[in-house]
Amino acid sequence: MTPILLIVDDEKSTRDGLRTALEDKFDVYVAADGAGARQILETESVDVLLTDLRMAGEDGLALIKRAKSLTKPPICILMTAYGSEDVAVAAMKEGADDYISKGRLQIDELELRIHRALKQGHLETENKQLHQRLDRRFGMENFIGDSPEMRDLFEKVRQIAPSTATVLIIGESGTGKELVAKSIHQLSRRSRGPMVTVNCAALPAALLESELFGYEKGAFTGANERRIGRVEMAQGGTLFLDEIGEIDATTQVKLLRLLGERTYERLGSNKTLAADVRFLSATNKDLKTLVKNGSFREDLFFRIAVMPIQLPPLRNRVSDIPLLAGTFLREFAENNEKKVTSFSTDALDLLLRYPWPGNVRELRASIEHSVVLCRGASIEPKDLPSSLREPQQVSAENQTLLQHTLTGGQLSIRVAEKQLLIHALHESAGNRTEAAKKLGISRRTLHRKLHQFDL
Repeated sequence: MTPILLIVDDEKSTRDGLRTALEDKFDVYVAADGAGARQILETESVDVLLTDLRMAGEDGLALIKRAKSLTKPPICILMTAYGSEDVAVAAMKEGADDYISKGRLQIDELELRIHRALKQGHLETENKQLHQRLDRRFGMENFIGDSPEMRDLFEKVRQIAPSTATVLIIGESGTGKELVAKSIHQLSRRSRGPMVTVNCAALPAALLESELFGYEKGAFTGANERRIGRVEMAQGGTLFLDEIGEIDATTQVKLLRLLGERTYERLGSNKTLAADVRFLSATNKDLKTLVKNGSFREDLFFRIAVMPIQLPPLRNRVSDIPLLAGTFLREFAENNEKKVTSFSTDALDLLLRYPWPGNVRELRASIEHSVVLCRGASIEPKDLPSSLREPQQVSAENQTLLQHTLTGGQLSIRVAEKQLLIHALHESAGNRTEAAKKLGISRRTLHRKLHQFDL
């Protein structure tokens, strides 16, 4: 597909000369000023904007700034006869991708620089789209939240994922430790390799070692054939040790060697194997306390906790509850073919006041329970599990947030609606038509609500 080039210059001879020279390689549009250029930018999908600096009315820098604010911004190259370092710096600050002096303008060089800028732009677009696909499929799509705690978590995961560092994920049951591990793997350079999970709490000590390292035929009674372990299965990828605080002292020693030397042996073998894996682990225990009482090795703790990630419990991010609840509501209403679309103010009040000891997992199960029992379009307090309807003591740190969220009854619904809009746009990578479909509203209604919430 031939790239579309827009040339903006108030000198007719320059416009016509550049159009003649470049129209064999590009679909060329021309404009004499900023106003004419804006008309074309708003109606055509321009790939490259080549603009003069000094023009009557809007100058080239202002035009570039406007072009870069478009949903699909073009590559922007500034031309000027007033070449200086100051102009170049100003151009780059406004988003220019390149800068060229008219006094030294050569058509061959200009073509080369346009194509180079286009190639770089395509690479950046592909990279952004790849990250969006990863985010939607593997990355952050299961992490729902707009609280400061969750934004910090998203950023930390994105920073840590491309590294080779060993990661320890710490959090209460139900906070999403395995989701974090999967995100780190899929956003890492090992994403093409396997991710192998070992639930250390689910395996007796006698079996955990053989599961990790594998064994040779005859290594013990019942070992009738060679079996490779989880470490070997994870070669070239990631090994995730869930609930690592449960492993026994003997396995801790062998795991310490594995992490330190990146080598191991199958049970019943003297052959040393190399472990080309990245290690992630998770726990809901306080490993520092386990170290102090002698049940967890201090040297192993320092090996696995190079990069610790602490997941916030749901009670510490109350502002995310309407967004999470709304997401689960849509999921279970669709799964159960029920026309349940909202929460009553009183039901939402109970959701916000409950301390959620089981965290997001408990919230999800509670919403499924409520959708199944709901007989109308809106979930009422009677539809919620009985534990949620009991009087709750709200912690001092959440009292202020609850007051903001619940003041006046209607505000709670408003907060939930805004959070749902944000999440739908995130899930749709900013595509408003797709977001409107997810929410079950028209595109016009979506636009009105975005304006209403100043989004």
